[in-house]
Amino acid sequence: MARQSAWDSALIQLAEAVKQLGLDDGTHALLATPRRSLTVSIPLHRDDGHVEVLQGYRVQHNFSRGPAKGGIRYHPSTDLDEVKALAMWMTWKCALVGIPYGGAKGGVTIDPRLYSRNELERVTRRYASEILPIIGPERDIPAPDVGTDEQTMAWFMDTYSVNRGYTTTGVVTGKPVSIGGSEGRGGATSRGVMFAAFAALRERRVDPRDCTVAVQGFGKVGGLAAQFLHDAGCQVVAVSDVKGGVYNPQGLNPVALLRHIRSGAESVVGYPGTDAITNAELLELDVDILVPAALEGVISDDNADRVRARLIVEGANGPVTPDGDAVLEDRGTVVVPDVLANSGGVAVSYFEWVQDLQAYFWTEDQVNVRLRELMERAYTEVSELAAERRVSLRTAAQMIGVGRVAEAHRTRGLYP
Repeated sequence: MARQSAWDSALIQLAEAVKQLGLDDGTHALLATPRRSLTVSIPLHRDDGHVEVLQGYRVQHNFSRGPAKGGIRYHPSTDLDEVKALAMWMTWKCALVGIPYGGAKGGVTIDPRLYSRNELERVTRRYASEILPIIGPERDIPAPDVGTDEQTMAWFMDTYSVNRGYTTTGVVTGKPVSIGGSEGRGGATSRGVMFAAFAALRERRVDPRDCTVAVQGFGKVGGLAAQFLHDAGCQVVAVSDVKGGVYNPQGLNPVALLRHIRSGAESVVGYPGTDAITNAELLELDVDILVPAALEGVISDDNADRVRARLIVEGANGPVTPDGDAVLEDRGTVVVPDVLANSGGVAVSYFEWVQDLQAYFWTEDQVNVRLRELMERAYTEVSELAAERRVSLRTAAQMIGVGRVAEAHRTRGLYP
């Protein structure tokens, strides 16, 4: 069977939520169609003098509940369909956790590892200039994603501000604290993954200290998620990155692994005292908790029947395809879906935006307390609806998110 694309998966999930909610065809069509999709060319002067032209995208899926919000990813596989799917998922995610945004996403088709820092700055500034007419703190607020970071957001904010003639900190989130970023933003997605995992464990009366964990994707989300879970008492036995993974049944120390990467190592592979495993093998380990925190579509009907984890907590966007979901549900595997599990990043992005607008900033403890309250409330709402309607956590989460957006659309009406 052909692999389902991220856009296919997003549309299938939306259709199931629409069916469960009993929405009409017109509303379904509105929710399935992005409000605005922009494709731009990004000419780049390489350091050696030649010119290369890259493709960039920005998709604004929905504005019914507020300005659009969503990250910018730099990845060689990025295309318009992927960005559309990610923008749609952002719409449901924001509505699910109760923050007043619609969904957006952006990206550039580039492998950032093959470009110098100066080249990436030029790419970012040109991309920002190309999409500048449709963004702004009251219109569309970008953030970091795969392949981008707080420095990317600093360049983006500066480009926007120079073009506007004044400093506009609220145009992006996920930027350095020194220029209006929020304490606690860097690890927010990872901390949210931990809160979601622990909410699911509490519901099942399982002690985190009795759990083994495997994390696919030892990057910005997976690396800190592994560290937070380890620090809370879980036994992290395997992690991986794009080049492969490492396994130790006695447990790994994510802090030491992160130090190993930050000291210049290109991969976790080869870390002393571990066995090498592939990314595919990591997904099939016999663990209590699996955190797929890399890219979408890694668990499908091709391998879902070999996944042995009892609980899957989606750190990435769309790591389990709809056909993979069906297999896992038949096997009794609990999946905490991406729109819930990895919503910590957009939640603290919202906190950052609020702080920028009021020019009054919170401590990291205040941010983390607010994040935990938001995540636990959202999990409870999803779990209760799933039990009431006898559906999966994913379907319940989609129903809440889609339902809230549909309600906002009905309340506002259709112009003209």
